[in-house]
Amino acid sequence: MKLTISDQAAEWYIDELGLQEGSHLRFYVRYGGHSTVQSGFSLGIMQEEPENAAAATTMNEINFYVEEKDLWYFDGHDLLITFNEKLTEPEFQYEKSA
Repeated sequence: MKLTISDQAAEWYIDELGLQEGSHLRFYVRYGGHSTVQSGFSLGIMQEEPENAAAATTMNEINFYVEEKDLWYFDGHDLLITFNEKLTEPEFQYEKSA
């Protein structure tokens, strides 16, 4: 699984959450909500250090990651986080892994 985040989306998280250099932001599975890969589940975010990161990327000295225990949710898809200009917020896109 690959995790990619656009510059604009990373900046939004940094500004919105007041993230500092060296911060960690986890994308985790939560019950409820809507996604195109798992019915009845969606992604949440939490500031915490990784225990066993399965996918990670660093943007502007911030570590964005997904834990290994949450990989089931992605069902063979990569996570691409872009920025929705119209809604002025990040948007999750799921692309089938190569």
